[in-house]
Order: sequence, then structure tokens, then C-alpha cells
Amino acid sequence: MADIDDIDAEAEAGETVAVTFGPDHKGLRLDKALALLLPEISRSRLKALIDGGALAIDGSVVADASRKAVPGAEAVLTVPPAEPAEPEGEDIPLDVVYEDEHLIVIDKPAGLVVHPAAGNWTGTLVNALIHHCGDSLSGIGGVRRPGIVHRLDKDTTGLMVVAKTDAAHKSLAKQFADHGRTNDLERGYVALVWGSPEPFRGTIDAPLGRSNIDRTKIAVLRHGGREAITHYEVTERFPPNSGREAVASLVECRLETGRTHQIRVHMAAAGHPLIGDQDYGRGFLTKANKLPEELGAAVRAFPRQALHAFLIAFEHPESGEILRFESDLPDDMSRLADAFRSL
Repeated sequence: MADIDDIDAEAEAGETVAVTFGPDHKGLRLDKALALLLPEISRSRLKALIDGGALAIDGSVVADASRKAVPGAEAVLTVPPAEPAEPEGEDIPLDVVYEDEHLIVIDKPAGLVVHPAAGNWTGTLVNALIHHCGDSLSGIGGVRRPGIVHRLDKDTTGLMVVAKTDAAHKSLAKQFADHGRTNDLERGYVALVWGSPEPFRGTIDAPLGRSNIDRTKIAVLRHGGREAITHYEVTERFPPNSGREAVASLVECRLETGRTHQIRVHMAAAGHPLIGDQDYGRGFLTKANKLPEELGAAVRAFPRQALHAFLIAFEHPESGEILRFESDLPDDMSRLADAFRSL
């Protein structure tokens, strides 16, 4: 891979960025190779820029994102000036855990979608951030918007960090692309699952991709999936001391990769889907009928997957300080865990 010094780190939106393809990029699509070199710009945005004629290789314009990268070739990408964000700011309450001029850390509630998209053009975290932050937002990739560098599912609660400047976006994107393998990034989740994984501490290494049966879902794929690694540890079983016969358990998960629905799919594949998960654990809902009446009713009424991002740690993009934040279980998960403790 090209050395990081090959990237013009000072390039601003509206200027050009020059990179040189290395041996590791041989045979990769241009948009994929550039995504590795320029993690601050999404691959979909890179493809759009290439298709629009914004890329020159060795002095010649190349408007085909599927063309293969050649080691040693110099690529110059012209990033257009940032445009006003399409989403509008909305006065949506945010639980702000930390904020400075570079970034903001929020504790996301259940039901809040991160990005505007079909069916959710308003009422999203992006709308809330545009209102909260005003003009102090990242313009990375040609669109002036909050610098979203990682996501949580709509009904997953917990901690998220968002960049407010281009420099912070670039630094955080690089940290998240590495997934903490060589830096200080940490992401920790608590899941309430059916049964109890055995052994009580372990690693699930199973590639993930779009299901061949239902393209709206993610599945473990033996061929063609992307690397996905989840480290887990059972922290509490219900009833206590029930071992592998536990009805349910609290499991702490740490991500080594960041795939869509990773924890939900990995836990379901291990035979321990998240309680409340309508996509990957629906078949386990009948287990609620075997529980004491009050507990069974609480499980059937739980409206979401029981997953909470309780920990996030990263290097501050400006000061280099390691920032670490933790969040208590939200009230709904805490009440459900207490209901299981009644066993």
C-alpha cells in the first residue's frame, strides 16, 4: 500500500488529491483502491466522482470506476467544493456526552435513524446534528454534512462519535478503518441473548455478506463474505449459576471488524440470537411462552433488539489524547435484565 505521505493531507474540499497506487492495489477496481487510500471519502462517493470525470491517471481522465488499478500509477482526484447539505436541521434532542470544536460524542436512543434515506428523510441523527452544530460540520467528500464515521442500527442504543471538521473526519475515519488492530480504538457492546454461548468467552470469526435468500438481511457466507470478527464474553446468566442451561444471558461484545448487523448475525449463527431481534431471532420468540407469565409478557413486548453500545474509545484527532466514554444500559434493557433476574 502506498505510504500515507503520498496522500496530500492538506487537501481541502474543492482541491485535488494525488495518490500513487502500490503493489497491494494491483487488480482492484479504481473506486475500491482509492477507498483504501482515501478512507475519508466513501466508496460510493468515489465512484460517483470517477464516473463524473473527476479522476485522472498519469495525466489522462478515466471515467470508469471498474477499471483496474496499476501499481506505480499516479491518480489525481478533483473533489468539488462542498455543497449545502440536502437534509435540513431539525430541533431533535440529543444526549451529548462530550463536545468540542472538532467532534461530538452522543448517546443515541432507540428509534433514531443515523442517515436520511428512503422512508426516513427527516427525523434522523444527521438532521439533529445539522441543527445542533450549525455551520461547524465536515465537508468531506463534497457534501457539507456531519462527519459520520460509524453507525448504529436504528434500534440499537449507545455511544457514537461524529466529526465536526474535515481534519477530524479524516483522522477518525482512519481509526475506524483500522478497527483498533494497530491503534487505541475500542468499541464495546452489551447484548441480551437467548441461552448462553459456550465457552463463556471466545471469538466468532465468520465472514458476512448479503443473504442469498433475502437480500435485505445479512448472513454468514462461506464464500464471498467479508471478514467479520466478534470477541464475546458472558457477563451474567439467568438464572444465576445455570451455565449452559441458562434461559438468557448478558454478553459483552468487542468488534474487530465493523460489518452491518455483525453482532446480531454472529450471535444468531451461534444459536443465541438477541432478544427482541425481529430479523435474526424471530423463531426464538416462542421461548417466551415457556417463561413465567410476567417475564414472558415483558419479552414479547420488548420492541427492539436488545443491544447497547456501552463503550467507545479513540484518539482525539487534534490533541492525541485517548478519550474513553461509557454508557449505562438504557432503561428498557435494564428493566428487561431485571425481569430475567427474577428467575
